[in-house]
Amino acid sequence: MKFNELNLSTELLKSIERVGFEEMTPIQEQTIPMALENKDIIGQAQTGTGKTAAFGLPMLQKIDLSNRSVQGLVIAPTRELAIQTQEELFRLGKDKKVKVQVVYGGADIRRQIKGLKDSPHIVVGTPGRLLDHIRRKTLKLDSVETLVLDESDEMLNMGFIEDIESIIKETPTERQTLLFSATMPDAIKRIGVRFMKQPATVRIKGKTLAATNIKQYFTKARDNEKFDVMTRLMDVDNPGAAIVFARTKRRVDELAKGLEMRGFSAEGIHGDLSQSKRMSVLKTFKSGKVDILVATDVAARGLDVTGVTHVYNYDIPQDPESYVHRIGRTGRAGADGISITLVTPNEMGYLRTIEGLTKQTMTPLRPPTDDEALESQLVTAMADINTMIEKNGLDSYKLAADRLLNSYSAEDLAAALVKQMVKDPSDVPVKITPERPLPNKQGRSRGGKGGYKGNSRRKNDRGGRDRDRKNSQGGHKGSHRSKPNPKKSN
Repeated sequence: MKFNELNLSTELLKSIERVGFEEMTPIQEQTIPMALENKDIIGQAQTGTGKTAAFGLPMLQKIDLSNRSVQGLVIAPTRELAIQTQEELFRLGKDKKVKVQVVYGGADIRRQIKGLKDSPHIVVGTPGRLLDHIRRKTLKLDSVETLVLDESDEMLNMGFIEDIESIIKETPTERQTLLFSATMPDAIKRIGVRFMKQPATVRIKGKTLAATNIKQYFTKARDNEKFDVMTRLMDVDNPGAAIVFARTKRRVDELAKGLEMRGFSAEGIHGDLSQSKRMSVLKTFKSGKVDILVATDVAARGLDVTGVTHVYNYDIPQDPESYVHRIGRTGRAGADGISITLVTPNEMGYLRTIEGLTKQTMTPLRPPTDDEALESQLVTAMADINTMIEKNGLDSYKLAADRLLNSYSAEDLAAALVKQMVKDPSDVPVKITPERPLPNKQGRSRGGKGGYKGNSRRKNDRGGRDRDRKNSQGGHKGSHRSKPNPKKSN
């Protein structure tokens, strides 16, 4: 289902096009139509399934710009999720000119108070800091029409249930409530009973079985080795069209530039790009003028792109559902697809959790050697030369060729041509800035969300971050360059 099939305002549809969303995810398809009818909804879905747009678009649709009160409230367990949610709501509401303010512990509260005085239409915040503003009377919730509880089970685990209940009591009884949780423990169900009106239930099972036509591989590599390993894999794989997923915007930019330096045809896409640049990149990738798209998860979500033969997870995702979404960009319409995940040794716990979710074991893949990658480049270079000769059109260059043949042997000239078409990695060093590693995974849970994020979120919301108040709960072949490729298929 497409977003333009929904009864959304032209401003929202324009913003949706701006951010590049095309097709809806299952949670969006099942939630948005009911939410637009003002129904209360309990949604069971993992992070990385498009929940923000699922609750954000109906909320944004209802916003009355002439009303300078807070009309939408989103409660999130961590500052990271709160910031991410605020950013996406801002992008989706940009053309409607909806104001979205985020509040969380560890930031200058005076600046937040100033932002709240600017009459935002939507506030996103962590429980402790929201309560702080309520008690300071710098946040009034008596006009809230839509309340969202995101990752409710995570907030339960962090001991925030009492805070959430206190915040809910500050909102009007007549409101729409949307609750999202990866699991449904009794405490979460009780919130639904106490604070919601005949909620509809939407359960999105994680794609517990990834498409069988997608071959899934992984290869171990240290962070400073990953770029060279990936480009050697690309030399050998010869992907017709590929998407490379990276964890951060900076890494997207560096990878796209590095791939271009190595002779690949690549462009990057992330949330900081202008609309015109974003649409231009997508157009060139879809048309086959660019062979490799480097993207963040958010930028690639909802893209309807066919013909992608390979997905490379340069950074393993922290959320296993994001992995399922990523590899779903390939193997479409019954075609075969290949996904390759580069994983550092200390990230193997994340990989095992992904395998538990998909119920499929990834095949270990030995990285190609430099010699194997060079051999693949040579094969493709010779195929490209054959194509150029078969196309003819060389008459204008024969005089120059005769002059060269008077000075050099045909073998030397042919070798020089092949060398020009082949990139030796040692001649083109590429440095990718190291990123902060994922937190060491506690335990080896093989499914769902439990334990995946470990205890890295248990921080103090008032003194800086959210706190746990109660201490509770391969055969690949060929090569891939920006040169003409007679075997390329889009």
